[in-house]
Amino acid sequence: MKPRRPQILLVTPPYHSGVVESAGSWLPLGLLYVGGALKKAGYGVALYDAMTRFHTLEQVRETLRRERPDAVFVSCITATVMDGMEVCRVAKEEIPGVLTALGNTHPTFMYDEILREHPEIDVIIRGEGEVAAVELMDAWKADADLKKVRGIAFREGGQIVATLKRGFVRDLDTLEPAWDLVPWKEYSYRVKPGSTLAIVSSSRGCKQHCSFCSQRLFWKESWRAVSAEKFVDELQMLKGRYGVDVAMIADEIPTLDATRWSRILDLLIERDLGVSLLLETRVDDIVRDEPLMPRYRKAGIEHIYVGVESVNQATLDLYKKDAKVEQGKRAIELINEHSMISETSFVMGMPNETKEEMARTIELAKFYDPDMAFFLAITPWPYADLYKDVKDHIATKDYRKYNLVEPVVKPIAMTLDEVRAELFRGFREFYVTKMKRMFSMPAWKQEFMKSLMQLLMEHSYLKDQMTGLELPPDMKAFVDLAESESRCPVQRIKKFFKRKTKPAKTEVLT
Repeated sequence: MKPRRPQILLVTPPYHSGVVESAGSWLPLGLLYVGGALKKAGYGVALYDAMTRFHTLEQVRETLRRERPDAVFVSCITATVMDGMEVCRVAKEEIPGVLTALGNTHPTFMYDEILREHPEIDVIIRGEGEVAAVELMDAWKADADLKKVRGIAFREGGQIVATLKRGFVRDLDTLEPAWDLVPWKEYSYRVKPGSTLAIVSSSRGCKQHCSFCSQRLFWKESWRAVSAEKFVDELQMLKGRYGVDVAMIADEIPTLDATRWSRILDLLIERDLGVSLLLETRVDDIVRDEPLMPRYRKAGIEHIYVGVESVNQATLDLYKKDAKVEQGKRAIELINEHSMISETSFVMGMPNETKEEMARTIELAKFYDPDMAFFLAITPWPYADLYKDVKDHIATKDYRKYNLVEPVVKPIAMTLDEVRAELFRGFREFYVTKMKRMFSMPAWKQEFMKSLMQLLMEHSYLKDQMTGLELPPDMKAFVDLAESESRCPVQRIKKFFKRKTKPAKTEVLT
């Protein structure tokens, strides 16, 4: 007998910017949590990660035509929302009567705009989705009044109806992602060929006040945590059942509660899971944890991202980072000193910023000396606090470009093309400097840097932004030496710095 088609299809939009996909394929954890709740409630559920599969919209259409679900739930951030709505449009064309729903940060805050302008969207799930998704499906199946479902928005009689807000799940230990929906062979960390990569969560929320951030608004500056035992149990299960050997902790601040975090480290060391961990946290938590740094490494933590964002204290204060510039430098030093990969980002392109200020940021980024640095364009989410400060300088309303790569804010003294050029110059100068220092690194980190350079050249957005660069003389001497010792993919590096590409397009106000 042919298996029953899924009642609900969980979908990621077919969007790409060449950023996150350069390092690996990342499973959509939020959809898996929603899928777990729906399965527990008795619904048939399937996962369709069109983003990871690099499917075109036509392939999305073919999949919807074949699966014919009763409902399509799509998770969207600002950059992916346009493609997410295209998925819903195609679903409506192929499956009359299908329920289409959007969730995640952008739909949560921009539900009115979406519902007024896009009739292909039936419902917006606002905020945390597990309970709301189940109640929505129960009400929709029963043809009941949707106004009784908290935390959603929809159209009724030509009006937009936003129901009462829903509170957060108090006990995160009760939530179970639908891990069995995952085609595990599709998820890997490219720096480690053959690896199986999971995304996991040990907490939800953020109590910080960063003016550019979406997460602290989404979680209403709250923070809840999974118990240390439940979190490590889950990692152990993923390793034993699915062969996961790399896991990224998706939390905004997994280390916020120092006592709980210390317990997690103890359990990871005790169980010795054989899982490499990647995480993001705050610079002040790393500085706080200086005595714990040896335990970080013993626990399996290999890679830490900290959001330095700026080397200018005034800019950090504008961003409401609640951090000091010297803490960023010290955090990176600690990560490096304890044999972990350090990664950070520097945000550029504010309205009053100049080329000279950007050049200073680039020089200080080299001085901070993280293993990885990315120079990102300030991106004003249309619902974030920072939006009001930069709205008069926003050069495009095309949400697909709100991806931290494409400049969308035009500084007073610069063109968008100049901003784009400075962002790339930051990358180029930083990594030229890093490659010259590579042989002073531990052997395992040298191997990481070789793999990283290859990934950036072959899979990231940067591969299409080269503008006829010539290999600098000192860099040429370096790669010639490496070539003679067969120590890095030097032919790719040479081609990387000589590649000719199309000139960047000039943005206009829209």
